[in-house]
Amino acid sequence: VQLQASGGGLVQAGGSLRLSCVASGRTISPYAMGWFRQAPGKEHEFVAAIAMSGGSTYYAGSVEGRFTISRDNAKNTQYLQMNSLKSEDAAVYYCAARTLSLTSGTAGNRRHYPYWGQGTLVTVSS
Repeated sequence: VQLQASGGGLVQAGGSLRLSCVASGRTISPYAMGWFRQAPGKEHEFVAAIAMSGGSTYYAGSVEGRFTISRDNAKNTQYLQMNSLKSEDAAVYYCAARTLSLTSGTAGNRRHYPYWGQGTLVTVSS
């Protein structure tokens, strides 16, 4: 499956953005989906993940309550709604997919995601 992320841009602190990740080549129905981010000079960081059915979601503590992950299998797309953005949210955001079922212990492990899209840059101005 090929993934294409979009929706990044420049936003003021406190503002909102919605990222999209469109899949091609295969339906996303059999895949759990996730978002990771990487700020300059930092390691990849888990942001959020959603189960194949959309019934379970997992979030990094730093974004819980502000970000919402969702998916529309009919549109082969997953989303990341980001509200109340902070300067520390600035990063390149990557979407990813995995065939392994999500668990709380593995949702944030990037090694379990074999499929990755290119990143989309989110810049937050203070």
